[in-house]
Amino acid sequence: MADARQLIIIKVFRKYSHSLGPDALQFLEEILERHDIADNDVEFSIETIAREYNKQDDAEMKVSLDILRRVYDALQDQGNAGEAEELLDPDSHLYFVDAFEMPVWHWSQERGTFEKSSSPLTVAGSADSRIAAVRNRLHIIKQSILRNEHFSPSTLPSRDREHLVTLKSTKQLLGRASERFLLLGMLAHNKEGKLCVEDADGNVELDLSKMDEPGEGLYTEGCFALVEGEYTEDGILEVVAMGQPPCEDRETARSIYGHIDFLGQGSTSLLEDSQFARRIREELSDLYFFFLSDVWLDHPQTLVGLQKMFDNCIENSFVPKVIVMCGNFTSKSIMQGGGRDIQRYQENFDSLADLIASYPQITRETHFVFVPGPLDITGSSALPRRPILSTFTSQLRNKIPKVHFTSNPCRLKFFGQEVVIFREDTMARMLRNTIGIKPNVTGEDLRRYLVQSILDQSHLTPLTTHIQPVLPDFDHALRLYPLPTTVILADKYEKYKLTYSGCHVFNPGGFVGNSFSFSTYCPAERSSEEGVLDIEQED
Repeated sequence: MADARQLIIIKVFRKYSHSLGPDALQFLEEILERHDIADNDVEFSIETIAREYNKQDDAEMKVSLDILRRVYDALQDQGNAGEAEELLDPDSHLYFVDAFEMPVWHWSQERGTFEKSSSPLTVAGSADSRIAAVRNRLHIIKQSILRNEHFSPSTLPSRDREHLVTLKSTKQLLGRASERFLLLGMLAHNKEGKLCVEDADGNVELDLSKMDEPGEGLYTEGCFALVEGEYTEDGILEVVAMGQPPCEDRETARSIYGHIDFLGQGSTSLLEDSQFARRIREELSDLYFFFLSDVWLDHPQTLVGLQKMFDNCIENSFVPKVIVMCGNFTSKSIMQGGGRDIQRYQENFDSLADLIASYPQITRETHFVFVPGPLDITGSSALPRRPILSTFTSQLRNKIPKVHFTSNPCRLKFFGQEVVIFREDTMARMLRNTIGIKPNVTGEDLRRYLVQSILDQSHLTPLTTHIQPVLPDFDHALRLYPLPTTVILADKYEKYKLTYSGCHVFNPGGFVGNSFSFSTYCPAERSSEEGVLDIEQED
């Protein structure tokens, strides 16, 4: 009978789809004994070894003792490295990633992993790319579900197998009336307007009348859901339960796909990430990013508020490394406006350039990032949106050396952290297209449901393309897999912050209101705080 330590070792390696022979198991037990690892620390120690083993190019499903020894020796060498470390240079590890420059990684069913695409990308896309975008979403969610402890069988005989949940496909329903099934698929309406769940093999109509209420989250047309119910002779699934797919945390996904450079800025190992995290806490604890949303440059108070924010930064010697300004940069749409409206739009950016340039220290040290909103002039209303047209931003480019005009969404890579910045009225759009939600959900629960739905879906816009147009060739830029460190859901909805499945999510809220409102983010703590500057009323 396996003892408690053996069970922990087996469980950890099973999570990475590896099985252990007796020699490998004995070697791992000897390591624990050699280093006097306490029972409480066994899982953490084995997790470190399992992650590093999984990243080896020649790693086999059945753990090889030779490779395991090599991994252990490498970890020993890293632990013994005592040479002096140079101070961290934040600028050399800070990258701003445009959605249109991210490499394309598609999920390969044949290989069971991601494959890099070399096909040329177009704005129009193709019928194949539209299908591939949806299939990628399905397969990415499904492969993480099948690793979940409720779906993944144990390698040891146990009673747990009796409680495992098995996913079925829509094609497996045929001829099996009166049986209960669990399906994973996209919620959509068929040609007759009936709600159905659709997977890679087909679709089946849903009857929600016998379901008391769905699980937590927002269920929209275009989202993927786990649907459980009884298949009837009429070819309808009578649903008794519906839930969001379980979210896989960043560490687990990175331990499996850490060798893949999803952002195109170089990949780091989990060990390097943890070392950077420690050093950031020690050396860069006073480094901050500022996030502002709805910076209406045509509002008379906006430049006053920005000036006050800059004054406070200088007076308190608190100059942020990055200031991200999200649109809308106008309080009303000028897409159909006249020449005067467009000229004023450019003049407002010129005034902002003059204001920033009047603070030499901030101009010299701070990176300014501009993310367009739904009302800004970008050349496309589909996601991802192009940066603000350069015609309007020439003065900012000329006067600010560290200025970045990015797509919406965009990403910020800082050492091992990935920060996703998205400006969209997400809450309102999701609520307008909700198929199901628990009754009487408001306030804090509603914000939590929104965040949970976005992260569980591993996608910024879990909606059909007729609700939210998306450029199919660039759908990967909206993907949230592996889970980012932080997501900024800049929205006209009220501000909030919360952490779900290890991912910190916040909405800085509109900059101009009863006060000047923004959010500060501390990479050392991986948390945000609300910044407020009171408006002084003039007589």
